[in-house]
Amino acid sequence: MRAPRLKVLLATAAVLVPLVATGCSSSTSTDAGASRDCITDFDASKDYFPDKSTIEDATGFTIDYHRSYQVVTVAEPYPGAEPAKYVLVRCGAPTPKLTGDLAGAPTVQTPIRSMYSGSTTQLPSMAALDRVDVVTGVANADYVSNQQVRDRISEGKVRGYADGTTVKTEDVITGHPDVLVSAGFDDPAYAKIAKAGIPVLADADWLEQSPLGRAEWIKFFAALTGTEKKAADTYSGIKKGYLEVAEKVKGAPKVDVLQGSVFSGKWTRPGGASYSSNLVEAAGGTSPWADDTSTGSLELSLETVIARQSGATVWIINNADINTLKALFAEEPRYRAFTKATSNVWNSTKAVSPSGANDFWERGVLRPDLVLGDLAALIHPELYPSHQFVFYQRLS
Repeated sequence: MRAPRLKVLLATAAVLVPLVATGCSSSTSTDAGASRDCITDFDASKDYFPDKSTIEDATGFTIDYHRSYQVVTVAEPYPGAEPAKYVLVRCGAPTPKLTGDLAGAPTVQTPIRSMYSGSTTQLPSMAALDRVDVVTGVANADYVSNQQVRDRISEGKVRGYADGTTVKTEDVITGHPDVLVSAGFDDPAYAKIAKAGIPVLADADWLEQSPLGRAEWIKFFAALTGTEKKAADTYSGIKKGYLEVAEKVKGAPKVDVLQGSVFSGKWTRPGGASYSSNLVEAAGGTSPWADDTSTGSLELSLETVIARQSGATVWIINNADINTLKALFAEEPRYRAFTKATSNVWNSTKAVSPSGANDFWERGVLRPDLVLGDLAALIHPELYPSHQFVFYQRLS
């Protein structure tokens, strides 16, 4: 299974002379996308944010408004990191004097016109906000599913800036996007990029264990693009659909769902309080690990899983390398011990491109309503006899 994010590591890069963008000057990027309307007659008493985001379910970031600028705080930019603050100033307004915990905080003129994206999970938000033209760089083009972005890549309007797991630092600096939004991991390259005048902002949506909380990071990108109302409307629709599915299966009997598979000699499955387990639970599934409080992965012996879940009736593997039952049993013949589950195995590989891009790890992050709909239909098919699957397919 390919991780949805690319952890990028710096090999070698030269420190170039810093370039600092200020005010409403045009972007120096050769492939800058969107234009923007800036304040032309600044009034210090005016509120330049008529539409404000309210965070409902996400716990990883907050937005505070100050008439002509916003302060976005990311609680944990990457695992174990201290909170990071970013000051987003409406273009045409003076940059505020930053003191206290804002001293030295990255400052970004908004709406941004060009963004380098560190994770494909960010692209559906930009598409939903009608701001795909802002995306001018992606870490790895092969992993992109969104057709609008793929078209821009083909047209030369979006460049790749990572070589495998290594950020091509000079390419980022010479491209000079308004911002680089990271994939929620630290990297030595970021300090060099920031020193060159390109703010590096952390998208840590993947640390959210709530599916709705993860989807609500669309409001983070709305703050960058000035599309707060569009984000609110989009998220409201997603949340409504998600809660409707959860309510429909609420009264149905819980189904024992087997999750994961053997990897490097250990059965690896999501922790009981993880994002994936929360989705399965909301879809009407359960397991002997339902009360487990870990949010990462559990490593178990195959014998333990067989002993506790040999009667499971549904199996969800989320393994990109397995597309048939024959391949499943070839990987581990002892899987046949799950006599009921092996006739009902599902994998999140319905929307995989020839290059290996899996839309489950891309659009699925923004659309937990669609993911939950798939899960509810495969766990409780009696409730969804005509369901059209988006991300999951049954192995045969």
